[in-house]
Amino acid sequence: MAVVEHQHRLPVRKLVAASIGNAIEWYDWSIYATFSIYFATQVFPEENARLALINTLAAYAIAFFFRPLGGYLPGRFADLHGRRMAMLLTIVLMAGGSVAIGLLPTYAQVGWLAPVLLLLARIAQGLSLGGEVSNASAYLAEIAPPERRGRYSAFFYISTGTAVLVASVLGFVLARTLTAGQLSSWGWRVPFLVGGVLGLVGLWMRRSLEETEQFEQNKAKARQLRRPLVVTLREHPAAVGRLVGFSMLSTLCYYTFFSALTPFAVTQRGAAAGDVFLALSIATGLFVALQYPMGALADRLGRRPQLLVWSTATALLVLPLSTLIGPGVGRLLVVFCVGLGLYTAMTSIAPAVMSELFPTELRALGIGSWYNLTVALFGGTAPLVIRWIGDAFFRYVAVAAALAFPVVLTLPETRGVELR
Repeated sequence: MAVVEHQHRLPVRKLVAASIGNAIEWYDWSIYATFSIYFATQVFPEENARLALINTLAAYAIAFFFRPLGGYLPGRFADLHGRRMAMLLTIVLMAGGSVAIGLLPTYAQVGWLAPVLLLLARIAQGLSLGGEVSNASAYLAEIAPPERRGRYSAFFYISTGTAVLVASVLGFVLARTLTAGQLSSWGWRVPFLVGGVLGLVGLWMRRSLEETEQFEQNKAKARQLRRPLVVTLREHPAAVGRLVGFSMLSTLCYYTFFSALTPFAVTQRGAAAGDVFLALSIATGLFVALQYPMGALADRLGRRPQLLVWSTATALLVLPLSTLIGPGVGRLLVVFCVGLGLYTAMTSIAPAVMSELFPTELRALGIGSWYNLTVALFGGTAPLVIRWIGDAFFRYVAVAAALAFPVVLTLPETRGVELR
C-alpha cells in the first residue's frame, strides 16, 4: 500500500500570536528612536535642545541595560512556568509603558517629574523586551518540526518588520501632514498611543495559545536546576560565546538601519525627514518579504552558510553604503534596501539559531540573559555612539562584522536537528 504524505500546513494564527509581542516591542523602540528629535524638548528643558536630545537618547540606552534583567527574570519564569504565561506578562508591560509615554506630562507642566516618568516607562519596557525575545524565540522553535524550524522562525521578524513598517509609514504620514511645531507639541504622542492599542490586540491573540510539549516534558528538570545562569557558563560556554559573537553584529545591524540611521540622516547629512521615512518604509517592506524565503533557504542549505554570507557582505559593504547617506530618496533607498536585505539572512533564522544553542530547561534563560546583555552593550548605545563619533560609526559596524565571521565559522550545523 502506498504511503500518502500529507502536505504540512503552517499554523499561521499560532505563529502570528507568538510573534506579535516582539513586533509590538520593536514598534515601540523604533518610534522612540525616530521621534526622539521631536519630543526631547517636551520632556527635558527646552533651553538646550542638544542636551535634551542627548538625555532622551540616554534614557533609551539606560532602558537597554534592564534588558538582561528582563531576560533573566521572565526567562527563568518561562523555563519554570511556561512560555505562554511569560509572553502574556511581557506584552502587558510593553503596552503599558507605551501608553504611559503617550500620556506623559511635559517638563513645563511637572518639571523633573517628566523625565523620571519617562525613565520608569522605559525601564518597564526594557524588562519586557528582555523577556519577550527569548520567550517568543523558544516558543517558535519548540513548536516547529525540525526540518521546518527556519520557516517557523521567519515569522518572528515578519511580524517585527511589519510593525516597524507601520512605525515608518506612520512617521512618514505625520512628517508630511504636520508641521515641525505640531510634531513637537503633540504629534509625537500618536505613535505611542497606537502602540498601546496594538498591545491589546496582541494580548487578545495570545490568550488562547497552548503550551509547548518541549516545556511540559522538561519543566521538572528546569525546577531542579540551581543557579541556572552559572550553569549556562559552566556547561555551555561555547553556546554563550557564539550567542554573544553573532548577536553583537545582529543588534548593530538592527539599530543602524531601523533606528540610529534616521536621526543621523536628518540631523547630520541634511536628508529630509519625509524622504528618510519613505525609503525606510520601502526597504522594510522588502525586509518582511524576504523573511520566509530566507528561512526556507536555511532549512534547505543550512544555517552556517547563510550567516557567513551575511557577516562577510556586511563587513565589505557597510562603509560604501554610508557614503550614500544624504539628500535624495534614491540614494537612501539603496542604503536601506541593501542593508536590510542582507540582514534578513540573519533575522529569518535568529530564533532557530539561538534556540538550538541551549537545552529546553535553560533555553529561555540562556537566550534571554546573554542575548540581552549583548544588545544592551551594543544596541542600546548605538544612537548615542553614532551621534558622538559620526561617520566612524560605520567602521565600528564593519569591525563587528569582521569579528562575527570567525564566530559563525565555529557554529555546528543544526539544520533538521532535533532540539535538545
